[in-house]
Amino acid sequence: MEKIIDENKQGESLVLEQKEGNKRKLFIESYGCAMNFSDSEIVASILATEGFNTTQKLEEADLVLVNTCSIRDKAEQTVRKRLEKYNAVKRDHNPKMKVGVLGCMAERLKSKFLEEEKIVDLVVGPDAYKDLPNLLSEVDEGRDAINVILSKEETYGDIAPVRLNTNGVTAFVSITRGCDNMCTFCVVPFTRGRERSRDPQSIIEEINDLWNRGYKEVTLLGQNVDSYLWYGGGLKKDFEKASDLQKATAVNFANLLEQCAKAQPKMRFRFSTSNPQDFTIDVIETMAKYRNICNYIHLPVQSGSDRILKEMNRLHTRQEYMEIIDNIRRLIPNCGISQDMIVGFPTETEEDFEDTVSLMEYVKYHFGYMFAYSERPGTLAERKMEDDVPEADKKRRLAKIVELQQKHSGMRTKEHLNTMVEVLIEKESKKSSDHWSGRTSENIVCVFPKEHYKVGDFVNVKTIDCTTATLIGEAVGYSENN
Repeated sequence: MEKIIDENKQGESLVLEQKEGNKRKLFIESYGCAMNFSDSEIVASILATEGFNTTQKLEEADLVLVNTCSIRDKAEQTVRKRLEKYNAVKRDHNPKMKVGVLGCMAERLKSKFLEEEKIVDLVVGPDAYKDLPNLLSEVDEGRDAINVILSKEETYGDIAPVRLNTNGVTAFVSITRGCDNMCTFCVVPFTRGRERSRDPQSIIEEINDLWNRGYKEVTLLGQNVDSYLWYGGGLKKDFEKASDLQKATAVNFANLLEQCAKAQPKMRFRFSTSNPQDFTIDVIETMAKYRNICNYIHLPVQSGSDRILKEMNRLHTRQEYMEIIDNIRRLIPNCGISQDMIVGFPTETEEDFEDTVSLMEYVKYHFGYMFAYSERPGTLAERKMEDDVPEADKKRRLAKIVELQQKHSGMRTKEHLNTMVEVLIEKESKKSSDHWSGRTSENIVCVFPKEHYKVGDFVNVKTIDCTTATLIGEAVGYSENN
């Protein structure tokens, strides 16, 4: 749950520049969070050296891959339907087509896909993408192939991802893999393994390369970015065994954020996702210090009730979370803050739910990602807790907080009315070909007339109107970031 799932991007297929000489066709679709879309770029990069170019025509593909998510049951059901579609195309149009499952669902269901259901030729877990050439040679020889071994070292720091051929302006850069937090509702530690961080030098090199290729904004990505810790390699949990020199020269998330901001002063930086238990004040101080670090924090809380937080094995209390919010407001008064929230977790009472409502009233988030609890196979909650909150109560509670969040989102957007905001132009507005669309530092969408500006420009915009979630304005001129 600790990851934003952008519903508009679900099932998006990857389109890349065609590499001359590559004869085989790859169709790759991604579901789930930004980490999965980032991983698809890594996979495409590996396969480009194996003779594959991407295609958007499923029927002509030699290899079809679906990068999967195990966070919500809905995501798994969608993937199963897609696998049925692939197999129908394989049966009716292209018998030589090979079908593979990547990512978290591959890790969770492993041999079930290959042996019991016999619906795929290839199963590859999130740490095994470098093994794809070997696995494909197995498949080419008519054998099923599987590698779902979770690594303690793999960070893909040496793979330069082929970028999604979308706006050419914003990009994700992965800084950690895995997660050590054993939240009882979450399957991530079982599908992505223990937490390890990537060498900061390789991160800076990737960011510099993106800048040289015209990118203007990078989101640093991880299951839990605030837990980033580089001391020469190895698992975060083994840091206590590190040498004195390793400990003295270790790089934490605030250090990394500062290195990024200094490396490219005119590039904007965001990060996702943060975990309250690891979110330290030095991160807020670093954000306040550098203008090119966006004033936006996605800070999932999951519940406003201390009792439910304990049941979820969240290692923070309601009070500790509120103190973080107070520090953010004190040091970055206009900071955009968003949440993840689960209602209907096992044993949640009306009193627990009202604690969630009162926390939302306290923070008044800019955005929110809200879910009714659904049991995920393999999680601690599924093994040890009864899903005992009636479905009708879950739906009613969810509807209430969705309505409350819409109210707060509208209020937060209105705060920016009649002000000057800096917008990075990302694309044409969906509703008007005469308008550009981009985001402010606080992650609010803003649209304004195109005039002579172009995608990738930083523009100062005077806001004159708004909807619940979008600012409408007029460009005043280029910002100093341009």
